[in-house]
Amino acid sequence: MTPPPRDLEAVTEPPSPAFRPSLPESYSSVPVPASGASFWRKVGAFAGPGYLVAVGYMDPGNWATDIAGGSAFGYTLLSVILLSNIMAMVLQALAAKLGIVTGMDLAQACRAHYSPPVRMVLWVLCELAIVACDLAEVIGTAIALQLLFGIPLVWGVVLTAADVLLILLLQQRGFRKLEAFVIALLIIIAGCFAVELALAQPSLGAIAGGLIPSPEIVSNPAMLYIAIGILGATVMPHNLYLHSSIVQTRAFGRTFRDKREALRFATLDSSVALFFALFINASILILAAAAFHGTGRTEVAEIQDAYYLLAPVLGVGAASTLFAVALLASGQNSTITATLAGQIVMEGFLNIRLPAWLRRMVTRLLAIIPAVLVAAYYGESGTAKLLVLSQVILSLQLPFAVVPLVQFTSDRTKMGQFVNPAWLKGAAWLISAVIISLNLKLLSTVFF
Repeated sequence: MTPPPRDLEAVTEPPSPAFRPSLPESYSSVPVPASGASFWRKVGAFAGPGYLVAVGYMDPGNWATDIAGGSAFGYTLLSVILLSNIMAMVLQALAAKLGIVTGMDLAQACRAHYSPPVRMVLWVLCELAIVACDLAEVIGTAIALQLLFGIPLVWGVVLTAADVLLILLLQQRGFRKLEAFVIALLIIIAGCFAVELALAQPSLGAIAGGLIPSPEIVSNPAMLYIAIGILGATVMPHNLYLHSSIVQTRAFGRTFRDKREALRFATLDSSVALFFALFINASILILAAAAFHGTGRTEVAEIQDAYYLLAPVLGVGAASTLFAVALLASGQNSTITATLAGQIVMEGFLNIRLPAWLRRMVTRLLAIIPAVLVAAYYGESGTAKLLVLSQVILSLQLPFAVVPLVQFTSDRTKMGQFVNPAWLKGAAWLISAVIISLNLKLLSTVFF
């Protein structure tokens, strides 16, 4: 028998024991049907990781930028949301490929490839991004609790520390249960916005027109600023680490054919899930455009303002309640994925495992402390500014996750026959360049 090509051998051999997988209790825990099973059975087996990733694309940070964009500029920035999600689909497919082919997540790959100083810098930047993401979730959840139950912002921020118990409970019940909980919350969010859109009755023609990029987005400085903010809030760096790990929860084989099939279904899973995220983000902007921009309230830019104005503008009292319920579900969903990403990053970069409750509590306390201080001294306006700042920090870290991902998946010595083809390599580097340049523009606008 002819021996397999060298690059295929590199692909199929197991990862080094020095880089043991993140969340090892969940790896290969979800059974996959045999090769003769139906297409839909396999779709069902691989469905789940993409939805955990999609949650990060609709967290409270996205809400702030989408509301501001819709109220100020109507439907024009819908094209930015669409293009951002297309970029995200490509990058998440690459993250899934890295995990399935090499058996390592992005953090482990960085640890194996880069020198200690470089990987330490990458780890610190990623931890800052996770804390920033958690900060947005803390603020978003606290705002939702205030709007729904009248709980003061400070106490709402403190209460978010208790969600560590929810995370632990879900993890103990298995990865499938965790995925099911996340998908259930996503259905709640989508249902709330479907009702909101039906009440707002947006113009279908204006929506279609907004999906076409306009030169004004670049020529108008105010519009460009919000557009860059939408991009920074959409493509989340920790999602790339997360996805490259959780795709390995599926018990697929290690042959070339098995990996190719797993990659195909994992890409389908993440693409469908990100279309779901596209609907949510577009719905927020469309709602703001129809309810606020169309009625001359172009100054609405904060979540609280949107909540208080929705009911009188749409003429239905439940409109504001549905909005707050969706926000609460969004904050809790994002909390789960940020926790998993935090575990993956620490274990992958440092090869250190902490108890889930300790890791979660440390990350959450780092987010709660500034949120409590700002809420106590500056109130609602301060939390809104802190929410925007958290997105700037995420933007700062994003290139440090995107570039290694594209580099690794374009390296034949690591990927073998699964290496990115020329067209995909070109598209991935183009996306990287766009993200880096736009985020640098955002940072220069904010700080200079």
